[in-house]
Amino acid sequence: MTICKLNDMLTALSPGQRLLGLDVGKKTIGLAISDSAFSVASPLKILWRKKFTPDAETLLALCDDECVGGLVIGWPVNMDGSEGPRCDATRDFAHALLRMRDLPIIFQDERLSTQAVESAMLEADITRARRAVRRDALAAGWILQSALDRIHGAALETG
Repeated sequence: MTICKLNDMLTALSPGQRLLGLDVGKKTIGLAISDSAFSVASPLKILWRKKFTPDAETLLALCDDECVGGLVIGWPVNMDGSEGPRCDATRDFAHALLRMRDLPIIFQDERLSTQAVESAMLEADITRARRAVRRDALAAGWILQSALDRIHGAALETG
């Protein structure tokens, strides 16, 4: 499988498999997981980046442990929709993962994900230190939930 469209990913998944959402940053990777019905995204944890190979091995072990059949990776386009260096780095990350394991991957627009999560945490009166620890996993949840909403939107249109 390669980087694909949402419908192609859904047909590649086996019953009971889940999706893993990733918010790939320079220092951390926020992780979130879906339920097997692709309805709800739940923030999982933050992976502090070291080097690509051990990071990828940790991600792939998590995929095995959690019955993950596909990845939803945040696509860091600029506000005007153009692609910059962060998109190049994210694409390189995805291709390197594909060299280690053949998993369907989709990119999900992540514009304003961190800001949306930050606003929600401020409204909940979460301290700055706790926000810093949770931000990336919550952003991964926001990214994954956006993809899940697209799945259910497409099902409603065809159903």
